[in-house]
Amino acid sequence: QVRLVESGGGLVQPGGSLRLSCAASILSLDYYTVAWFRQAPGKESEGVLCISHTDGSTYYADSVKGRFTISRDTAKNTVHLQMNSLKPEDTAVYYCAAVDDEASLTEIATRNRYQYDYWGQGTQVTVSS
Repeated sequence: QVRLVESGGGLVQPGGSLRLSCAASILSLDYYTVAWFRQAPGKESEGVLCISHTDGSTYYADSVKGRFTISRDTAKNTVHLQMNSLKPEDTAVYYCAAVDDEASLTEIATRNRYQYDYWGQGTQVTVSS
C-alpha cells in the first residue's frame, strides 16, 4: 500500500526553525510533483510549496517566500520542507501530497487533498512562546 508519512513537526518558538520530512513507501517521489499544504483550526487548507518532478521548478505561497524551502532527497525517497523564521501564524497541521499530472504548480499547490494521487496524515507544527 502506498504511504506518505510526514515527520518533524513539533513546538517551536517564534523565529525558530523546523525541518519537516515526507517519506514515501512503494512509489518513487522522483516521478511525482510533491506539494506541502497546511490547515489551521477553523481555516481553509493553504497550499504552501510545491516542487515539480519534471524540471525541479518550485512554487512558494507569498506567506512563506524567503522563509520556507522545499527540496528532494532522492536517495531516501523523501521531500523536505525547511521552515525558518517561523511565526505564530504558521501554526497548522502540515501535509505532504503527491500527484502525477501536467498542471501548473500554482494550480497543483492550491488543490484540496482529495485532488492529489496520494497524501499523508499530517504533522502538527505549533509556533508559540
